[in-house]
Amino acid sequence: MITKRIIPCLDVKNGRVVKGTNFEGLKDVNDPVELAGYYSSCGADELVFYDITASHEGRKLFTDILVSTASKIFIPLTVGGGINTVADFERVLGCGADKVSVNSGAIRDPQLIPDAANKYGSQCVVLSVDAKRVDGSYHVFRNGGRIDTGMDALEWIRYGVEHGAGEIVLNSIDTDGVKQGFDLEMLEAVNRIVKVPVIASGGAGSAEDFVTLFKTLPGISAGLAASIFHYGEVSIKELKELLQKEGIAVRL
Repeated sequence: MITKRIIPCLDVKNGRVVKGTNFEGLKDVNDPVELAGYYSSCGADELVFYDITASHEGRKLFTDILVSTASKIFIPLTVGGGINTVADFERVLGCGADKVSVNSGAIRDPQLIPDAANKYGSQCVVLSVDAKRVDGSYHVFRNGGRIDTGMDALEWIRYGVEHGAGEIVLNSIDTDGVKQGFDLEMLEAVNRIVKVPVIASGGAGSAEDFVTLFKTLPGISAGLAASIFHYGEVSIKELKELLQKEGIAVRL
């Protein structure tokens, strides 16, 4: 049986981990290198590192912090933020990333997805989609959720997978930081149209929310969260023990 993955997310701004609600009101949390080492040692299956203002500020990702972070962990690392070219993939992978997450850069240049997949393999290409309900449909937002592209999120995800994305991270802006549970409706719509792993992001407020996620949508591959782990509200070890008790396969 394939185990479900629990993935903490480090949203990094100006060299510090931050967290907000609905992608706004960011507050300082901790040092990314220190936090990454902690998660690596306490049972996280993977780690996601986003330089969340790189695209908005039109710059490349801060590689010095990334190198330090990668050196502290012994679990797979996905990195995103300011990824606009295949050369950016090469640079980030060279800093210790295992997978590269594309978002705004791929929206500007959709050819980036197949170009990167052809060079590094689909397993290396993660399509991260920031989606929000607009007039009854799911729209794709870019630049850290600041700009509504008007693109249909389901069509964009379908394109990404058909052209080489090996994994989808679905970030629901509607539920981000609200802590009322994952966006099951949006996740189900995405999971129905793709065959690659889908990672649920946005809305986790308790360990029970992960149980609900995996029981309601058994096809979802992983649950990603930030603040509940950062602030010690949920222990990854205790979360996994609960999931196992509920009959959900995890790596202990």
